Amino acid sequence: MNYQIKRATLEEKEILNNLMQFYMYDFSEYMDLHLEENGKFNDYPLNDYWTEESNFPYLLTLNGKNAGFVLVRIKNRDDDLYFSIAEFFIIKKYRRVGLGRLVAKDIFNIHKGQWEVYQIDNNEPAQRFWKKVIEEYTGGKFTERIEAGRKTQVFVNRVES
Repeated sequence: MNYQIKRATLEEKEILNNLMQFYMYDFSEYMDLHLEENGKFNDYPLNDYWTEESNFPYLLTLNGKNAGFVLVRIKNRDDDLYFSIAEFFIIKKYRRVGLGRLVAKDIFNIHKGQWEVYQIDNNEPAQRFWKKVIEEYTGGKFTERIEAGRKTQVFVNRVES
């Protein structure tokens, strides 16, 4: 599979904004998202991805065509830093061919350390996808917790010496 994960530049923000509309359309099945009067969803707050060092925007291509995006954040809880998938999107045409699984594992490899990946309660397809991918990636060495409104997988991938 000829895919590429590329850190998005500020000049590519419009591409990410455009793809985000499709993501929000898909996600409106699980969240209370509505179209505005102009026929678009509200703009996602992307600016921080180019102004904050703890945010990482990635664009995905397959055979040279836009295929989706991944937004990664470093979060801090009680001075405990961890990586988190803020948003993950593969356009429908490229789903169920293994692209998402490959991209997710590559993103984990790019960002070594502690990870927490969460999904909202009613997004069962995302829950199945992430549990399977993380189980494969870690060889089953992860924990899962259920909190109000979401399911979270926690694992650590260490830099190999």
